[in-house]
Amino acid sequence: MPSSPKSFNARTSPPATRPTRSTRLIFSALLTFAIASFLFALSSFLSSGGSGYRCKSSDPRSVRVLWDRTGNVNNGGASGDDDNGTNRHKVMGFVGIQTGFGSAGRRRSLRKTWMPSDRQGLQRLEEATGLAFRFVIGRTNDKSKMAELKKEVAEYDDFILLDIEEEYSKLPYKTLAFFKAAYTLYDSEFYVKADDDIYLRPDRLSLLLAKERSHSQTYLGCMKKGPVFTDPKLKWYEPLSYLLGKEYFLHAYGPIYALSADVVASLVALRNNSFRMFSNEDVTIGAWMLAMNVNHEDNRALCEPECTPTSIAVWDIPKCSVILQGYNKGSIDVQDCR
Repeated sequence: MPSSPKSFNARTSPPATRPTRSTRLIFSALLTFAIASFLFALSSFLSSGGSGYRCKSSDPRSVRVLWDRTGNVNNGGASGDDDNGTNRHKVMGFVGIQTGFGSAGRRRSLRKTWMPSDRQGLQRLEEATGLAFRFVIGRTNDKSKMAELKKEVAEYDDFILLDIEEEYSKLPYKTLAFFKAAYTLYDSEFYVKADDDIYLRPDRLSLLLAKERSHSQTYLGCMKKGPVFTDPKLKWYEPLSYLLGKEYFLHAYGPIYALSADVVASLVALRNNSFRMFSNEDVTIGAWMLAMNVNHEDNRALCEPECTPTSIAVWDIPKCSVILQGYNKGSIDVQDCR
């Protein structure tokens, strides 16, 4: 056999030496400079006028559009990726912003605040944070609405289209379809579900997702629990309340939460008819997470009511959210929850 190169021969290699104090100081200074340069570049990008990152409400309306059941993936905005997953785009985190046909104003607001309004801006944001962002929407039989959506897709190219009939009461089905589509198109460490009525700080979300974790199966969100609503007059009425008892288990608020890649891979592997679907999407996801024995990571910066130096996601917590105990105590009027 040929002999090893002389420079890698243990007998002829010089003895190892400890770095001098000056060498350590120089290395430390270079590392500090590199980190500072990265943070400065990221800060400059996020504060640039082109992207318009301003701390303001995305839209004053409170009505959310929810969806129907699962369907096939139609890649409407993830250029370079195919439907069968053979060319999944690699990112640290994929954020799917759930939207609907009545939310064009919300999408405009997001594009004027924290989300870039052009393909190049989205690419720069992805390079700076490791996060890819797309609006996620289904389909409708209304030809005029589909025509308007087609125009918006052509103009902004920031959508993923799902072959799903949208219906308010079937959001859990749509959410499952979203995670399956996202997993097909993106090779990501985290998959984030977000609503289109939140203000988001992508830089802070990036730092949160990049943290080292001892659990490969992570359910990350702003956790809550509270009484199960059994009154059909209430928005969050749960017809399957007899399976749940008087109080919900711990689960994340619906406006934004993240699932690690291992968790989403498990969801993708299961048959659709093996999932229990409750009335509320956040409760449904929470039930699946309990069944999968994942680690619940509670982060209150994901549910701030106003912008702060540490807030990651800002949105209005509903007055009648299940985190409140006032309903059972009689301090919340049923009229407020309709």
